[in-house]
Amino acid sequence: MALFTVINFLGVRWLAHTNSAATWWKLAVPVFVIIVLAVSHFHTSNFGAGGFAPTGAEGVLSAVSTSGVMFALLGFEQADQLAGEARNPQKDIPRAVIGSILIGAAVYILLQVVFIAALPSSSFAHGWANLSFKGDAGPFAGLATLIGLSWLGAILYIDAIISPSGTGLIYTTASSRVSYGLSRNGYVPTLFEKTDKRRVPWFGLLVAFVIGCIAFLPFPTWKSLVSFVTSASVLMYAGAPLAFAALRRQDRDRYRPFRLGGGQFISPLAFVVAGLIIYWSGWDTLQKLGYAIVIGYLLIGANFLFKLNPHLPRLDWKAAQWLPVYLIGMGVVSWQGRYCNSGPASTTQCYATDRIPQWYDLGIVAVFSLLIYFWALAVRLPDQEALGYIGDVDAQIGLAAETATESAGVLAATSAAASAETVITETPPDTTTADPPPTEP
Repeated sequence: MALFTVINFLGVRWLAHTNSAATWWKLAVPVFVIIVLAVSHFHTSNFGAGGFAPTGAEGVLSAVSTSGVMFALLGFEQADQLAGEARNPQKDIPRAVIGSILIGAAVYILLQVVFIAALPSSSFAHGWANLSFKGDAGPFAGLATLIGLSWLGAILYIDAIISPSGTGLIYTTASSRVSYGLSRNGYVPTLFEKTDKRRVPWFGLLVAFVIGCIAFLPFPTWKSLVSFVTSASVLMYAGAPLAFAALRRQDRDRYRPFRLGGGQFISPLAFVVAGLIIYWSGWDTLQKLGYAIVIGYLLIGANFLFKLNPHLPRLDWKAAQWLPVYLIGMGVVSWQGRYCNSGPASTTQCYATDRIPQWYDLGIVAVFSLLIYFWALAVRLPDQEALGYIGDVDAQIGLAAETATESAGVLAATSAAASAETVITETPPDTTTADPPPTEP
């Protein structure tokens, strides 16, 4: 965490170069592993051992949220977050979002195919649920050592450090930018808007470092942490189809460089899928997510109580009345449901009651999600109020662009005076000015 924070403090150029190198590494190593295992050890008979899905569908569905399947596909969000930089949004955004998902899915599916095919028959002699082999200090590295490819195992052990580090680096960056945006919108103290001379939100980075270190305590394993991150991310994504459907009704005539076809059908389906992924994360994971949400609301409440930000937003409780019902309802269904972080509740213990029969639980989540979806649209903000918020955002974007341009001019003038020693001091903060917006990674 300290290394991630230091790299972010060095500025966007260091961050961009470091993240670019990590990205190419994360793509090259899996592809190399696929080629080596496919050429050297590929036993097609492994795919028929034990029959098709011998433990049923529950293990597959649980793995979607808890074993990194969804986590591996979350990279599309960077393409979406930087969509404003696209030259041809109508073509570039679908290519970037869909392409990143397809490439990631192809790589990870091929990895699973070659892994299964390379296993010696003795490793699953007691069934796939008891898969094990000597030297299993990590599935791929252990498998490489077992089949005589110790050099490949060494590469994979190195990759086990570099690849998660690349993800941790960009998540640290995103955390500081999110807190900056929350401060600009008035939800957290203005201290989160403070930037250094490289326009890096330094206070947000420090808070991300502290919280990141604390987060290791309740999540001692990679699997438990991934399950939590997946649930939290999908819960955040669940708001996107609601916002999409509301804005289609409230601001339908606005020019859009990219327009999603069939959105009226895709958005409720996306909300249902988000609910299912959250449910599959397991009751023990949702308990921790619930604690995190409560802590977040307490912090926001403290910001309002002590007026730590002069631009406090007006809370629209009527338009948000569906949210606590959704959160509590998903928690109750998960508690009475069939999934834990470690797998189905029928095979592990997490205090989920396992009372709802299989498949009925998925139907309950789907119907409940649709009811919440249409309820949220029915109580959305009045059209004029929503358009007022959109106008405020447009004004902030224009001001941020103007401020960034002025800042760039000052830096250029300073660089030209190379023979003079220049000390740039930060203007004391007040309630009418803010630091320049942070540079995007």
